[in-house]
Amino acid sequence: MARRLDPQNRVDELGDASVSFNFDVHAMIFSDDAPSLEAALHRAFEDRKLNMVNTRREFFNVTLDEIIETVGKNFDLPAGGMVAENIPDQKNAVQLLKEYKELLDLGIITEHEFQSKKAELLPLI
Repeated sequence: MARRLDPQNRVDELGDASVSFNFDVHAMIFSDDAPSLEAALHRAFEDRKLNMVNTRREFFNVTLDEIIETVGKNFDLPAGGMVAENIPDQKNAVQLLKEYKELLDLGIITEHEFQSKKAELLPLI
């Protein structure tokens, strides 16, 4: 849950304070009532909690599809309220860029398509 213009800033803060690695962001949900949504998701996945020693560390073993399904069944979100695309992390962004370059070299995509994907991926590296 983030009350910032750029939600990634909160993700980065949590990664710095909570764990020794950066979080991979695979989806973002935008809601007018984020605290209620967060609490409801915690209740829905209570039996999937991983850390039983420190209950303040809230990690759950659920898939993105399970989250999407739970949100879709239980919550009315504004149009565009859920972005559930696979957002590449830094390591994956490098790999994707290499794959797009290979597709360009093989003539499968155009230079314009490659440059467009490159522009999307470079900020992640």
